[in-house]
Amino acid sequence: MNRQQVNVNTTNVFAVIIQHSAVINILMIVLFLIGCSESESPGAQSLSVSEKSEVEDRIANKANEIGTAVLLIQKGGQVVFSFGDISKKYMCHSIRKPLLGGLYGIYQERGIIDIELTLADLEIDDIEPSLTQEEQQANIQDLLLSRSGVYHEAGGEVHAMIDARPQRGSHEPGTYFYYNNWDFNALGTIFRMRTGEDIFKAFDNEIAKPIGMKDFVPSDGTYVVEENRSIHPSYFFRMSSRDLALFGELYINGGAWNGQQIVPIAWIDESTLIRPVENPGGDPYGYLWRIVPDEIGYGHAYYHTGLGVHLLFVIPDHSLVIVHRVDTDIPFDIKWYEIKQLIEYAVTELNLLNNGSSSGSLSK
Repeated sequence: MNRQQVNVNTTNVFAVIIQHSAVINILMIVLFLIGCSESESPGAQSLSVSEKSEVEDRIANKANEIGTAVLLIQKGGQVVFSFGDISKKYMCHSIRKPLLGGLYGIYQERGIIDIELTLADLEIDDIEPSLTQEEQQANIQDLLLSRSGVYHEAGGEVHAMIDARPQRGSHEPGTYFYYNNWDFNALGTIFRMRTGEDIFKAFDNEIAKPIGMKDFVPSDGTYVVEENRSIHPSYFFRMSSRDLALFGELYINGGAWNGQQIVPIAWIDESTLIRPVENPGGDPYGYLWRIVPDEIGYGHAYYHTGLGVHLLFVIPDHSLVIVHRVDTDIPFDIKWYEIKQLIEYAVTELNLLNNGSSSGSLSK
């Protein structure tokens, strides 16, 4: 798909359906298995070559049965399990948000973006009914945390998001979390305005090329404008699973790659920090990442989903990245509980987390 600006007047089919409770169930199960696996005897034996092959075949069969396009698991930067075409580019849907978040960290460190600037400072507004003075007191940080209090219509909203959207003026900026496409899309506008850069070209130059993404090119990005809803376009990425996993690895590495600091480590820490706020449901939201609650007790972990079927899950304390993809360009019928069961089964059968091996083979 060539990068282009598309005008549409209907609800954007690429909007995200976030099923928070189902997602955290996946993460809690995986983290539980980490704890169980790491408590095993250090002398546990590796699977034989034939056993490894049988395990991989069983996981692949389950993935195929439920309609998974790709399941990619990496440990210590090495592929531990791979199902599907990891080079094929799929729509990322809402995983676009942490991708943009990485760019914000880079340009904030350079002093080009100041997340304390308000919408009024930036002269950000929208179509009638335009933003109120109170709404324009929201700053960039509020948008990154999806708690701006701006409940204007936005591009990329499905009916469930529209139904859940609070009334205009019901919450002051910074006081209430609502998964808000207005915030996310306005962040795209602000990035382009403050930097003078195209989002997709900037991502290619600042992140994709430095970390060696194999497939991404700027023309994999598309802007979508819904003029009857908002002037702020959605910005959609297509990306291969192996490139998406590399982005996860970048965060595990503290934003560094081959001795070069790509995304500031302070930004990664800040982005994945839990900041308590009124949240009617779901997991804590950092700067464009969902955060696994600390009380689970298995170290720091965070993730984002896309359309309820794509998943980028990062567990830095265990050098683990899990990517799940579905071909959403065609009709699909896959449920979160099926994805949960697949990941649970894969982590259990692979037994890859007990010795920290990064050899690329199945761990003890």
